[in-house]
Amino acid sequence: MKLAYFDCFSGASGDMLLGSLLDAGLDLGDLKADLASLDMGPHRLVAEKVTRKGLSGTHLRVIPGAANWPAQNLPAITNIVTDSNLPDEVRTRSLAVFRRIARAEAAIHGTTIDEVHFHEIGAVDTLVDVVGFVCALRRLRIEAVYSSPLTLGGGTVETEHGLLPAPAPATLALLSEVGAPTVPGPGATELVTPTGAALLAEFARFERPAMTLRSVGYGFGSKEFDWANALRVWLGEVAPASARPGQDEAVLLACNLDDASGELLGYVLDRLLQAGALDVWFTPIHMKKNRPAIQLSVLARPGDAGRLAGLMLRETPTLGVRQLALSRTIAYREFRTVDTAWGPVQMKLKVLEGRLVSASPEYDDCARLALQAGVPLQEVIAAAQQAAAPLFTSTLAQAGSGEAGPTQA
Repeated sequence: MKLAYFDCFSGASGDMLLGSLLDAGLDLGDLKADLASLDMGPHRLVAEKVTRKGLSGTHLRVIPGAANWPAQNLPAITNIVTDSNLPDEVRTRSLAVFRRIARAEAAIHGTTIDEVHFHEIGAVDTLVDVVGFVCALRRLRIEAVYSSPLTLGGGTVETEHGLLPAPAPATLALLSEVGAPTVPGPGATELVTPTGAALLAEFARFERPAMTLRSVGYGFGSKEFDWANALRVWLGEVAPASARPGQDEAVLLACNLDDASGELLGYVLDRLLQAGALDVWFTPIHMKKNRPAIQLSVLARPGDAGRLAGLMLRETPTLGVRQLALSRTIAYREFRTVDTAWGPVQMKLKVLEGRLVSASPEYDDCARLALQAGVPLQEVIAAAQQAAAPLFTSTLAQAGSGEAGPTQA
């Protein structure tokens, strides 16, 4: 499992987060190609190598070609993202970030999420920051995102609504929604922007993982202070020793629904997975008065259980959510990429007692290659499995010998 840990020693913004991933190895050409289908007018993406206060890294700048690109509301941004040819996963996860921002702004300004005009947040650079960040996670095959406590500044910040206290109200609302840890920062200035807060609130767990480090990148902000205005990302993989007991804890959340439509259930499933649920499933049941119903079950990390239970209460008609603490025995897993005649496919490897016992191709990779080449999906899956056969006699997966690593379900 590939991890990204964001060390936010000088706060976080969208351009700093994306710049750090570019500095750690994301290809700028790939990023430009991913963003090319977004209808946001002419613009240039510039990634400059800079050295400030003794640190070298990348400063990402978005230079719009249209000076007066209008402020966008959520429906307009939804159309821009939905009309692109980006993968469904990227579009869904990107829009979840924008909805998160819209909810915070609507609560602050006393309006609805569709009526909120994003002003700076709807600008070209923020579309690039949000969608680009999601594309970067996919390109780098990052499955889990972590963050340090966020260093918050003070003073005031100039916004479309006038002078407001820093951190901006939207920033604090976004961070409070997920219970993000914060620490005081130097200077009377804004260090965490709403975009940075939204991205980390959506994707990150606020803890530092045990990991095998592979690369480090620094992303610089536009402002210059008496200290290096940057954050750094650590990229790596799960450290096998971090899961030596072979056990972890989880919470099972459940509620019964006899008055929810299929459309609502599908929406709730997507929202729960986007919010960090380990797994979500439906079970047909019968309730009192012979009513057919659905049991909604959610597997969550203990630290996420309260937040996900709240989401279930908000998004479904249920009046209560049951919680059951579980202990899981988990197998070690890791990922390897194999080459097929149609392109690369990521394989999920399962290791038990030092032996590789299964290698499963990632469905999304296989489906994409099958569609591109016009061949049956089963042919791509079979080719990937054949290409993975040598892994069973190699030492690639032996790092998990006798240990267990994280799993999603």
